[in-house]
Amino acid sequence: MVHSILRKYRIKGGVLDQHFLIDAGYLDRIVAAADLSSEDTVLEIGAGIGNLTERLARKAKKVLAIELDPALVAVLHDRFDAVENIEIIPGDALKLDFPDFDKAVSNLPYSISSEITFKLLRHEFKMGILMYQYEFAKRMVSPPNCKDYSRLTVNTSYFADASILMKVPKSAFQPVPEVDSAVIKLVPRPAPFEVRDEPFFLEFVLAVFSQRRKKLRNAILNTNHLLKIPEVKEIVNQLPEEFMGKRAENLTPGELAEVANRIVELKSDLTSD
Repeated sequence: MVHSILRKYRIKGGVLDQHFLIDAGYLDRIVAAADLSSEDTVLEIGAGIGNLTERLARKAKKVLAIELDPALVAVLHDRFDAVENIEIIPGDALKLDFPDFDKAVSNLPYSISSEITFKLLRHEFKMGILMYQYEFAKRMVSPPNCKDYSRLTVNTSYFADASILMKVPKSAFQPVPEVDSAVIKLVPRPAPFEVRDEPFFLEFVLAVFSQRRKKLRNAILNTNHLLKIPEVKEIVNQLPEEFMGKRAENLTPGELAEVANRIVELKSDLTSD
C-alpha cells in the first residue's frame, strides 16, 4: 500500500529526513503501543504520506498531522480531506505553536530530534511514542558510566521516563536510511530530584558535558564563560568533594542537580553578603 502511494504521487523521499516507514507490522506495533482511545487527540510530527496518520485516525478522537514539505502536504490533503478526525497542519514543527494534544505519536524528522523532543516536553501530555535514530535513542536512556550517557540523557530524565520499546531495522523504510531506528516511549512526569533553578541546571548540564573528559572541578572552571558564576574558584572549592573529582558522565542526574543547586545557593549567599 505504501509503495503504491509513493508511486501514485511520484514521491521519492530521501530529502528533508524523508524516510517513510513501509513495514505494516511496525506501523501497527507503534499504534498499539500508544494505547489510543476514542477520547485521545494525537499529535503527529512529520506526517509524510500519511501511512501512520491513517492508522492513528482509526483509533483516536482526532489526529493533528504536522508536515513541512508542501508536496507531502498536498498528498495528505488529497488522501484525508474527507476524513473528519484528521487535521492537516502545514509548517515547521519547531516554529508552530502546538495545539492541545493528549499523546504524541511520530516518526520524527531525525535532524531535529533533540529540539523537537524538548519542545514537546514543555507541553502537558500523557505519553509519546516516538521514532528516533537508534544511536540517539540509546543516548536518551543510557545509565551513567556509559559512553552513551550524555546531556541528552540527563535532560530527558529531568522531564520524563523514557524506555526503548523496539528497534526498527533500516530495511523497514523507503528509501532505506543509513542507520537503524528505535521507538521510544516517553512519559512526562515531575522531576524525581530537586532543581532550584531550572535554566541554570540545564545550562550547567550543557557546560559540564561539553568537557566530558574533564573532572567536574575543571569542567566548571573551563566553562564559566557560559555559567557566569561569580567568584567561581571560591565557589568550586565549596562544592562536594565527592563529586568534584569525578567526570559528568560518572554522576547521576540527581547528583548533577545536587551540584547545580549548591552553586545556586552559594551564588545567593554571595549576593546577599
